[in-house]
Amino acid sequence: MGEKKVSDFLIERLRAWGVRRMFGYSGDGINGILGALQRADESIEFIQPPHEELAALMASGYARFSGEVAVCMATSGPGAIHLLNGLYDAKLDHQPVVAIVGQQPTTGLGGGTQQEVDLVTLFKDVASAYVQMVSSPEQVRHVIDRAFRVAHARRTVTCVIIPHDVQDEPAVESPPHEHGHHHSSVGYSAPRVVPTDDDLRRAADVLNAGQKVAILVGAGALAAGEQVRDVAERLGAGVAKALLGKAVLPDDLPWVTGSVGWLGTSASNRMMRECDTLLMVGSGFPYTEFLPEEGQARGVQIDTDASMLGMRYPMEAALVGDAALTLAALAPLLERKEDRAWRKTVEGWKADWEQTLDERADAPANPLNPQAVVRSLSDRLPDGAIITADSGTAAVWMARNIRIREGMMASVSGTLATMGCAVPYAIAAKFAHPDRPVIALVGDGAMQMIGINALITAARYRDRWSDPRLIILVLNNRDLNFVTWEQRAMEGFPRFPATQDLSDLPYARIAEAMGLQGVRIDHPDQVDAAWEQALAANGPFVIDAVVDADVPTLPPELEPEQRKTIRKALDAGDEEAKGVREQMRAQGYDL
Repeated sequence: MGEKKVSDFLIERLRAWGVRRMFGYSGDGINGILGALQRADESIEFIQPPHEELAALMASGYARFSGEVAVCMATSGPGAIHLLNGLYDAKLDHQPVVAIVGQQPTTGLGGGTQQEVDLVTLFKDVASAYVQMVSSPEQVRHVIDRAFRVAHARRTVTCVIIPHDVQDEPAVESPPHEHGHHHSSVGYSAPRVVPTDDDLRRAADVLNAGQKVAILVGAGALAAGEQVRDVAERLGAGVAKALLGKAVLPDDLPWVTGSVGWLGTSASNRMMRECDTLLMVGSGFPYTEFLPEEGQARGVQIDTDASMLGMRYPMEAALVGDAALTLAALAPLLERKEDRAWRKTVEGWKADWEQTLDERADAPANPLNPQAVVRSLSDRLPDGAIITADSGTAAVWMARNIRIREGMMASVSGTLATMGCAVPYAIAAKFAHPDRPVIALVGDGAMQMIGINALITAARYRDRWSDPRLIILVLNNRDLNFVTWEQRAMEGFPRFPATQDLSDLPYARIAEAMGLQGVRIDHPDQVDAAWEQALAANGPFVIDAVVDADVPTLPPELEPEQRKTIRKALDAGDEEAKGVREQMRAQGYDL
């Protein structure tokens, strides 16, 4: 192979950190690294989506579904800039991602050369925990080691920038034993973080005193389902789920009330209004108007991030600790509540909501009710399925109409709520779990923005997945629908066609042109058959579902002020006012 270069040593170090694949796009700013990948006989699989934003979103999705630190790579200048959205998505949802970025040669920096961007400044926010530009071969070892260790320990994004000329310099695997050099090592083992006995006792005292305990779980509780269930049983509590915590517990448990908030269920929101004690586990749920009013409930919170404690609701006991370990330590201190009246009340609300949900899905629409389309999927979900949803209406119907079972996984772009995440997440999930079926729920806006391009990646890598099922449902309503409803409900604005209209593209035919399979449906009698066909397919499959944009994506129950605002919007010349009023009546919303 000749003299080992910095880029060769970089690939070796990535492999030492357990990197099996990376998501990226070619460019001359990383040519040295690409050459090293080739020389290493592709010991690290390079996944090439057709856009760097997709690469970063796939890395964010891969971290979510694999539990590993994910890696994405891009060239200097525009390639690096394209990574930012996906990296912010990972950072804000606490997903560990290392970005490796090329840069123009150090000899030309500061001269205004082509594609020269101040990358350290560019990445200083998204990779605020650690961003470093390598200027000498001696740095590579400790910079890579620290980038991975920080990403692991803080569950965040880090960035390593390597100029083109440095990539091709001779490698220095063992820096000199002299002042100014570092001798770092590979490896990270997560600590056991459990609160003190006094903190646990204080939390138990609050929970034992409560008569109406509500538990809210988020992504931080995904590995603590068994412990959440145990604590809920002892306390006779109901459990609501932030959207990133949807897979913490299965939805078939009668006291699991589902999602909370605007996208949530009436059962969850009512439980928050009427509880006298709130236990939050691994959640930074930001919509505080859906939490108990201050002073209504006593609070206990568990989170590994101390900076998030007591931020959403005043907490009497704010515990820094791993969710599973902390709940396991807390459980023996809890007194089993023999009075199950509150639990029975919560179960009644859940049963009422399930009936309402089915009634809403059964309501006729023009031509398809999106809730019926998603419910049909929910009824047919294979064991072990992984579900992703894009931001917007797809997230609403996933939150409400998908009934998660034990062993399933699900995710959305939580804190950033970026459009375009669902298809790259789904493809990343297939690489993380090639033996599991994956389904993405996508709005037509997100599909047009970036999802169609992601189909290119699905077509290219489909043969690498032992379970061939990758299904993309496109909710085709020709409207940026969630924002349309936000404009009506929050601003009192009528629908503005100039900003909200979307082209009606033939998504299934586009998929077929790429060598995939697909079907377009626009009649209720076609829905079940389409899902049966997709789930039996031997490769990626696109369902183009023509759905009614007038079906409201509103909170499960409207406040008086929201009714007033919507009436104002419809009376102000909304072109869809007639259909909207009909659908709101059909969905049980009284204007």
